[in-house]
Amino acid sequence: MLLCLLLRASTMSVTSLLRCTIRLERKHVVGHLVHHRALSGADAVNALRPFYFAVHPDFFGQYPREREVNENSLKRLNGYLDNLQKPGSRSVQPMRLTFYVRDTKESSDVPPDLLASGFRPVSFTLHTSDVLSTVTNVLKSCSLPVEHMKGLKGSAETSKSAPGAGRPFYRPIKWNKSYYTFTGFRDPEEELQQARRVEPALISWLRNNEREAAKKHRASRPRREELNRLKEELCHKFDLSDIRWQRSWGVAHRCCQLQSLSRLSQQSPEAMVNLQGHTVVFADLSGMNASGHIMLGTMDVHYQWTKLFEQLPGYRSLQQQTDWLKERISLLLGGTQVVHVERLRPVQSIGEHYGSLSTFHKSLVSRRLRLHPRSLQGLTMLLENDRSKPSLHEMGHFIIPTSSDPPKLQVFLQSHAPEARQRTLRKKQLQAEEEAVVKLCLQNLCLRGLSKEPSVSPSQMILCCRRLVEQRSPLMQGLHVCVSHFYSVMQDGDLCVPWDWKS
Repeated sequence: MLLCLLLRASTMSVTSLLRCTIRLERKHVVGHLVHHRALSGADAVNALRPFYFAVHPDFFGQYPREREVNENSLKRLNGYLDNLQKPGSRSVQPMRLTFYVRDTKESSDVPPDLLASGFRPVSFTLHTSDVLSTVTNVLKSCSLPVEHMKGLKGSAETSKSAPGAGRPFYRPIKWNKSYYTFTGFRDPEEELQQARRVEPALISWLRNNEREAAKKHRASRPRREELNRLKEELCHKFDLSDIRWQRSWGVAHRCCQLQSLSRLSQQSPEAMVNLQGHTVVFADLSGMNASGHIMLGTMDVHYQWTKLFEQLPGYRSLQQQTDWLKERISLLLGGTQVVHVERLRPVQSIGEHYGSLSTFHKSLVSRRLRLHPRSLQGLTMLLENDRSKPSLHEMGHFIIPTSSDPPKLQVFLQSHAPEARQRTLRKKQLQAEEEAVVKLCLQNLCLRGLSKEPSVSPSQMILCCRRLVEQRSPLMQGLHVCVSHFYSVMQDGDLCVPWDWKS
């Protein structure tokens, strides 16, 4: 919600704009507040503008891993802030976040942890209980200026001591272009436009980059073969359902992770017994996720992995209780199934998922609903803690807040059920069409592999593949292609092309 708030445009002369700038600098105020705990969404966006400018995923088009980290962290941060702004909100759970922060300063002083790519990793834990403190914590953790925050608390106290005064008029400002010309500061919206400028035509880009991609791909073949061998060996030896990765790590990185797991299996084979039948996911943190997959933190050592394996019987018990709650909720809601779609939301642990289901189930049981047991059979729903209103996703599943009022929820589900069925049918048709056109693309273009980023929808993938088949460029032959939102040659020779590439 906070990311979607935009600053309203206002036309200002250079003179009036400079006067306003001086006044703001003197007061150190971004917006007027009645109380610092009631910091509005627009105020928070204004205060966090330097932060959004430094971490916005659109600036990380050439770095898909860092882009994905920032996207997921922003979703979690926005959920944290939204929860703090809900009426009667209580203290929220501490949240660990990681961002890749761009260097946005016009300075020759380069921080020691700044990577060659121009950004640095920053990790911090949020444990604040109000929006103002959270915003200040985020800015300080990322070494971003907080001078504009100094007047917020003072303004809040002044407003509080004058109860007779009305609520101040709030008008956010979008700076005129002349402001950046006069001051020499960078215009964030101008940089954003540059990042989204028209991409080169596909054929010309392939001509310029196909040789580099082919060279990198040839160099990565031994690593790819070793990766496939290790994956098959571990899956067969310990009867694993699958081995996956949460991030878009390179082949060498994935090989190192599998080699580490292989060494552990040789040192402590008895510890691996509990993994039987599970899907293993190399992720940021260790544990079990909401889908029941075993997450192995890539920064953890063997001792932590072994300890997790020993705790798996307890995790399985929690998973069984989770499945039971889903069945009970389905019975209460006319057959609607609770699902968890990993690509549509940040990673959620099995404990967090169980907590959401338990809260929602207690709410439903407290109010008897009058739904026919099979009236909503075949429909699905996602539970979310950071939403205030139910909605219907374009793919046909309901998105339901855990704090929903049961009678109102019943009315919503019944009134939107026909549309949900139509969208669900359309989703199945798109999935079948997508599978067929991907297979056709692989055959006609002689590709070694074809995949897509999670943010690319089925309709976008279908359109892209159809156009690739029509183009029939021989420059992609024998390569791995990933349909994305940008052009890039990855470290292992994979080609990233935007789904809406230009002819």
